Amino acid sequence: MGAEAPKRTYLVVVDDSAEARVALRFAARRAAKTDGVVEVLGIVEPQDFVQFGGVQQTIEQEQRLRIEGVVSAAIGELLDESGIETHIFIRQGDAARTVRDFIGEREEVDALVLGAAPTGHPGPLVASFTGSDAGKLPCPVMIIPGSLSDERLEDLS
Repeated sequence: MGAEAPKRTYLVVVDDSAEARVALRFAARRAAKTDGVVEVLGIVEPQDFVQFGGVQQTIEQEQRLRIEGVVSAAIGELLDESGIETHIFIRQGDAARTVRDFIGEREEVDALVLGAAPTGHPGPLVASFTGSDAGKLPCPVMIIPGSLSDERLEDLS
């Protein structure tokens, strides 16, 4: 028997924005249709300097717990809906640099799936990976409009 082909892996960066949920739903539907995997990355951004280290640690811990809660809730919806394989990662650091480093460490990531805000600025990661960092990643970037309905997401995935 031959070795099983590796599954296509979609990486989604999740925060508590509506467009991140749209990106996650798209990736989940795409993974379900291609027998793929969704990896979810939650990023805890470092806080601006706080004079007392204990206060800064508390703020960062609260932010980490909030991000873990957002990621867990999003994954719960995903598993209930599709039953696909998922992996959760939480990292701390500057968002764009953290995503670049994470993808650089993981050859199995086949696509970065980002949600763009439905109006105004598309979001910092979309701006970064379509601006100064465009073309630097070892995988394609899929930008999912945050205004897409569930029906349209299903059609496109």
